[in-house]
Amino acid sequence: MNTSALQNFASDARRRLMEAVSAKLDAALAPGSSARVDAPSAVERLEQEIKEHGGDKQGRQHVVERYAYRWFNRIIAFRYMDVHEFTAVPVVSAVELTDVNGLPGVLAAAKRGEYDEDVFGGSSTMGNAKLRDTVEALFNGSLQSDDPQGQAYGLLLQAECRYWSQFMPFMFERVDSTQSKVDELLMPADLLAEGSVLRQAVATMTPDDCEDVEIIGWLYQFYIAERKTEVMNGFSKSKKAGADEIPAATQLFTPDWIVRYLVQNTVGRLWMQNHPDSQLYRDWEYYIQPEPEQNDQSEFLHIDGPEELTVCDPACGSGHMLTYAFDLLYGIYEEQGYSQSEIPGLILANNLYGMEIDERAANLAAFALTMKARAKARRFFRDGRRVEPHIRLISEERFTSDEVRELNELYKVSLDDEVWNTYANADIVGSLIQPPQELVALAESQMNDSANDEAVTERRQSTWREVGLHEGQSDDAVTLFRTSLAERATTVFKHTRYLARQYEAVVANPPYMGSKNMGDELKRFVQDRFEDGKADLFAAFMYRCFNFVPRAGRLGFMSPYVWMFIASYEALRKRFIQQEHISSLIQLEYSGFEGATVPICTFVLQHSEVARKSMFVRLSDFVGAKQQAPRALEIIAAHNAEVTGSTYDYSDMVKHFYAIDQRDFAQIPGSPIVYWLSGKMLNVFQFEKKLKDVAQLKNGMSTGNNDSLLREWYEVNFADIDFRCKDRLEVDSHGGKWFPYNKGGHFRKWFGNASSIIRYDQTGRARMESLKGSRHNSPHLYFKKCVSWSKISSGFPAFRYYPTGFVFDVAGCSIFTYDDCDILPVLALSNSSFMQCLLNAISPTLNFEAGQLGNIPFGINCSEENRLLTRTLIDQSKNDWNSCETSWDYQQSALLSESHDGIMGHAIALLLQQWQTLSEEQRQREIRNNELVADAYGVRDDVPCDVPLERVSLKRNSAFVYPDKTPSERDELFARDVVKEFISYAVGCMFGRYSIDKPGLILASQGETVDDFHERVPNTRFEPDRDNVIPVTEVDCFEDDIVSRFRRFLEVTFGSEHLAGNLAYIERTLGKPLRKYFVNDFYNDHVSMYKNRPIYWQYSSRTDNKGTFKALIYMHRYTPATTHTVLEYLRDFAAKIADQANQLERSDRARDKREAEKLHKAVTECKAYEDNILYPLATRNLEIDLDDGVLVNYLRMGQALRTIPAIEKKRKDVATWTWPVHPLKEGE
Repeated sequence: MNTSALQNFASDARRRLMEAVSAKLDAALAPGSSARVDAPSAVERLEQEIKEHGGDKQGRQHVVERYAYRWFNRIIAFRYMDVHEFTAVPVVSAVELTDVNGLPGVLAAAKRGEYDEDVFGGSSTMGNAKLRDTVEALFNGSLQSDDPQGQAYGLLLQAECRYWSQFMPFMFERVDSTQSKVDELLMPADLLAEGSVLRQAVATMTPDDCEDVEIIGWLYQFYIAERKTEVMNGFSKSKKAGADEIPAATQLFTPDWIVRYLVQNTVGRLWMQNHPDSQLYRDWEYYIQPEPEQNDQSEFLHIDGPEELTVCDPACGSGHMLTYAFDLLYGIYEEQGYSQSEIPGLILANNLYGMEIDERAANLAAFALTMKARAKARRFFRDGRRVEPHIRLISEERFTSDEVRELNELYKVSLDDEVWNTYANADIVGSLIQPPQELVALAESQMNDSANDEAVTERRQSTWREVGLHEGQSDDAVTLFRTSLAERATTVFKHTRYLARQYEAVVANPPYMGSKNMGDELKRFVQDRFEDGKADLFAAFMYRCFNFVPRAGRLGFMSPYVWMFIASYEALRKRFIQQEHISSLIQLEYSGFEGATVPICTFVLQHSEVARKSMFVRLSDFVGAKQQAPRALEIIAAHNAEVTGSTYDYSDMVKHFYAIDQRDFAQIPGSPIVYWLSGKMLNVFQFEKKLKDVAQLKNGMSTGNNDSLLREWYEVNFADIDFRCKDRLEVDSHGGKWFPYNKGGHFRKWFGNASSIIRYDQTGRARMESLKGSRHNSPHLYFKKCVSWSKISSGFPAFRYYPTGFVFDVAGCSIFTYDDCDILPVLALSNSSFMQCLLNAISPTLNFEAGQLGNIPFGINCSEENRLLTRTLIDQSKNDWNSCETSWDYQQSALLSESHDGIMGHAIALLLQQWQTLSEEQRQREIRNNELVADAYGVRDDVPCDVPLERVSLKRNSAFVYPDKTPSERDELFARDVVKEFISYAVGCMFGRYSIDKPGLILASQGETVDDFHERVPNTRFEPDRDNVIPVTEVDCFEDDIVSRFRRFLEVTFGSEHLAGNLAYIERTLGKPLRKYFVNDFYNDHVSMYKNRPIYWQYSSRTDNKGTFKALIYMHRYTPATTHTVLEYLRDFAAKIADQANQLERSDRARDKREAEKLHKAVTECKAYEDNILYPLATRNLEIDLDDGVLVNYLRMGQALRTIPAIEKKRKDVATWTWPVHPLKEGE
């Protein structure tokens, strides 16, 4: 099936149909429209529907969306029936079914004067004979029309809809209903046009794709995909889901293989338990054979005949579960000897039930089941054979107090308003409703009281006539109104019968929606009735479904697998473990289902406690959606072969199949469903001592506004950062403003992710106290040494050592040992593969909470070997972290840290070899740590101890940085990175931030000058730029521009004799000339290195990267006069290129003239930059305060600086901030 083509068709059809229906709606509602004369009841119905759904724009949008989809349903339904020749003459397709441009069969036949007698045979109830006469009049010209063929086809399509309404009223409304009149009124125009929705349906829904009715479900999902995106985007803006949003937000088409697994192991398993000699299971490819010792028949649901095997999907969507259940049940009936012509009707009458709150999906589900029946029984639509599917749209029904009194009088009951209004919010909560017993009794009595129908009708009319006469209404009006009330009551009774009964099997892909996205009505309903399932709608559905099945009935679900592990679903897990039996479960790989935004599992329960092992299939090793179905099939087949003693080509796949007593999960804190753990690993949880017994695991501070209080360390005066604070009581004793801040970060083990700082002096604390949402969590632990990890990770968490001096964030969860206990064993355990196995078990959702880690068994008595090993791991990681200039302990370029022969290529090759050796040594240390920890717990054979080089988290480990590259590609990229870092260090030396003659920072605080540099580095070999402005231009106009300075720097560091060779090497490694790199790429690399908080700022004559004039300045040396200095460089540059242009103009060569023209444009650009931007800024003598941070200060410079998108997009927010020393003003 070409799902890509179907998706394109469905999304385009939605837009086209909504436009067409909107145009028809506008025309119908216009004052004095013909529709108001010809179909007044339809117009009135439309106006009422608009009003009921919010009125004005909102109500109209609802109406357009609804009727556009109703016509989409009809078009795809007719195309499907055409392909299968269920229509006597093709309705939307040409006679040649693949002819995209041919006339629809009914139209071609009508032009020949041929009409299907069944459709146009003069039935007075349908009015199609009259439509036929109108069609003839259009063809013979007696009825004038601008588009006779198009209008005729519209009438023919209406006639077909009317005809098919007698067989499928859920898809085609009765001709005498107001709903039908509205549908006809809003029928899209131009259906025959090239590229129309009808034409696209024929082109896209190929006969091959229509082989299975599953195509209908895919089209439904794709049709509402854009609406789903709109709703999900609304959630990100704190909008909540109401009746209009829930269907789109929760719609998710279940993959066919999961449907088969669920139905085969619920419906199929029930049949096999009762009929063990049946051979049908041999065709059920996802059926999991019970293990030999599990063939205990002590308790199962007894089913004698197939009619007793009822199946319900309480959130049936487009009916995928039920259509496959039809196929499986057909085989059961057939095996039992039933007549093939009778089986379809028997299945629809006795076995299949569906409930849905979305009208569109309910209609499609009923249609899909009808098509299944028709495909098996050619005469299914004949009188006496047709059975309407049991698909129930759980619609809203709301009664006023007056109506309740009338209903009670009619039915001789005294039910209160709340009972009669059980379905007042049914369009929101649907089949979650458990109808009250008194309503159930009344609904049953009405179903069983058919013998008294005439008496009841007479009683109704007598009562209503009496009431109506008192009100002065006509007898006809009263009867009509009261009949409507009775129909609404009947709807309530039908809802109740579906929701109150039980079914032998329930299969569902229940809706997924976290409580934070629920509207008030839904959230309140779920909280009041499903306390233990309130975290997500799917959990509430699971609790509701327990009441849908009898004891020993079976339930099958597809759901997010978070319920297996996280604390919010602990009560649900315990319910499963203690009161249900997990017969089988398949856990998909994390990204194993393309349609869902969460990882998925699918499983089957038996609704009773059973002393049998549960069976599990683990697909975690098979990445991607395309692998899930075939691998699951192989694993199940391997298991089944093992059970039956047969041979199977993929027998080794049985290692991914697990059989375990679910009661074992109860011994683990939180009862996670960790079926893949070995017996030894499960026994580990019996250790008395837990990690929380030796350490405190805490979430840290929430500032309330990170932009206000946090910076990267290089944004502020380095002298204002206090690295010495050991306790909260010392905060104000050293005079520092800023303090190191641990806020989690990316995957890095042992040491690192130390670049953030927090304003925590008196000013910072006072600001924090004023911020909403700020919390000083665990302040007594601030500045204490700890082991920390990131709360939310993209994979296994990495644990790091933080020495004294750090405040920690809510995202930088941390572990603090009691009584100054040794913290090294905690770090060794945390970074071990043993810990990874445990965390994969208790938190595979990648959200690692402190409470979860606290329950990890602690059984390490750390030996001296392990302590020394852990210290070495920390030290090596620390050295690696400090080798990059974004570390506050960075000393100098790695190329200058070791002796070299003056040839840069040789130096980099040696550096590469050295860092590869260090990375491999670190890998071996991590492997040894894994072994020592595993030995401490006695599980060496149960956990993997090897460590791939790609997971050794060192910045200088090219395998970690570039895991998807080949070794040779890694070497090339490594060399490029080292060259770029060397250039960055060189620029730092040009500004005096660093010096080749003294390690570490030199000028790193505001107001420091070259004189301060000379005081700290008296005899320097490389002078910093005195005026803090370094030109970066494509045209070589300055003796001291950045390229000239870099050449001098390279001479000093690597020798003048190697200058030419080293420059050539650098340019080869960069892949471009040095000047081009500085002009086009250096600033991008700098912005990236400094995480969008650059410390070197680029003045540019254009805000993009194409400015003719560019110059760099160092933020920490900025003064109010800096822009004046840049302005002088700009004028000098403009004058020089103007002279060059004038000289070139005198040349006779065309090339020179083109270059002159280019230079003149550059002069014009520079002049505009000066007049409009730079000069006005220079006259302002703008001051900055480094405490405001790069974000505020950079934006204050306006268009003088090159635009950085990540900074610019925050301009509106920054303009509202009042806390900066120099706030951003509007217009800056």
